[in-house]
Amino acid sequence: VMKHLGEIAKLEKYLGGVVEMKKLPGALFVVDPRKERNAINEARKLHIPIVAIVDTNCDPDEIDYVIPGNDDAIRAIKLISGVMANAIQEGKQGQDAAEAAAEKAEEPAAE
Repeated sequence: VMKHLGEIAKLEKYLGGVVEMKKLPGALFVVDPRKERNAINEARKLHIPIVAIVDTNCDPDEIDYVIPGNDDAIRAIKLISGVMANAIQEGKQGQDAAEAAAEKAEEPAAE
């Protein structure tokens, strides 16, 4: 029983967020393509664009959007992933503002 509980906890830790997903992600951000081989293969099969930090020990041909950098140094990973997170937040804010403007433009036309 303890062995199965440990296995269930491990699966929940690594795959728990997948259960709540309603649709496929728009893109996949990978820090080390060599270690995340399974994720890249799955994204390829589902035609999901892949953005990855790639250094000299990885094959950039498998990645759609390559970010050249050191995927082993914690400071480099923190810097690049922080910039990516900020860009995603800005993009979502712009998308929300555009949707609100479109809804506002439709309201007078309906009256």
